[in-house]
Amino acid sequence: MGINDNEYLEKICNLLSCVEEEEQKAMVLAARTAYQSIKNGGLLHVFSSGHSHMIAEEMFYRAGGLVPINPILDETLMIHKGAIQSTRNERISGKAEEILGRENLKEGDTIIISSNSGINIIGIEAALFAKSKGLTVVAITSVASSKQLESRHESKKRLYQVSDIIIDNHVPFGDGMLTIPVNNQTTAGGSTFSSLFIAQRIVLMIENLYLEDGEIPPVFMSANVPNGMEHNMELIEKYKDRIRLLQK
Repeated sequence: MGINDNEYLEKICNLLSCVEEEEQKAMVLAARTAYQSIKNGGLLHVFSSGHSHMIAEEMFYRAGGLVPINPILDETLMIHKGAIQSTRNERISGKAEEILGRENLKEGDTIIISSNSGINIIGIEAALFAKSKGLTVVAITSVASSKQLESRHESKKRLYQVSDIIIDNHVPFGDGMLTIPVNNQTTAGGSTFSSLFIAQRIVLMIENLYLEDGEIPPVFMSANVPNGMEHNMELIEKYKDRIRLLQK
């Protein structure tokens, strides 16, 4: 008996449909909060570690992406700089404050923190630090998984318990959408699809809020289409003083 890999597409589609239906209210609230931050001269920040850092990359400097988004990317939390060490670094007290302390966080800003398990010190401390600076914290996490796991933070609280807006990615415990029959181990991860979908839905909602106000949303074009780079450079000039990675 093998893995029923033909079910993967159906399960991913059902997962995204579930998020769209069940998390609509939370995603709208996150979008409205972030839009207000941007309109007040602030930013939407995005922070995560491990594979979840792809959410921050997905939302930043890409064709069709919203410009006033600040990705907080630290290489020591990413697997390409050492997979085992990145896991260890997620569990170090004080590291979140060290990383976020270098960023342009301002009262009234919004930050998305993505963590599937929601139990590691880095994400929980990041949420607490951001809240202490007056930011609204949006968590993208698997509530079902988080409830079954013990927090590594000294407070014993999980990410969803210390955040202002919780968006459940509805990924099952262990992240896998399928099962290996011989040992019942889960495989075929779903959290990346679900969390990236949530991120893009929030972006689209923010863009619609611009349009409702009669404004053109600041969105990057592909640098490979005619006049794309020129269009992007005009927007970069407007935001580069606030977004560190647009200065390089």
